[in-house]
Amino acid sequence: MSTQDIEGPQDVAEDADAETADMDFEIAFYEAILEQAPNCVDVLMALSNNYTRRGLFEKGLNADQRLCRLRPSDPIIRYNLACSYSLLGQCDDALDTLQQAVCLGYSDLAFIQQDPDLEVVRQDPRYITFLEGLQLKKPRPKPAR
Repeated sequence: MSTQDIEGPQDVAEDADAETADMDFEIAFYEAILEQAPNCVDVLMALSNNYTRRGLFEKGLNADQRLCRLRPSDPIIRYNLACSYSLLGQCDDALDTLQQAVCLGYSDLAFIQQDPDLEVVRQDPRYITFLEGLQLKKPRPKPAR
């Protein structure tokens, strides 16, 4: 391995700056599209994701709320809204919305348990009750005859 193969702190910082610039460009691009097509779900989803990755949680929440108005029965969109609430420390809204996502069909229990966006929710005592309720709703295997 040569010294050229080793990334130093300056290289890492430059990579982070480039990624931030790319996200900022994408955000501006998607926002411009939404000015012309304000109800474009695909663009709103991409924009919400970029807002969240960029740490613009309030803007991500606003985009997720718009998405829920456009697609009120979509469990993934509802799940993402729960994540946005959690990232903003709004645990009551996050838990309520997470429950709604499950009622709409969101079923990836393993991801719920490890998604870093839901860290605030997982620290709430009501989360255990929520999980227990999900596990009770799981279909149980039929006994062998």
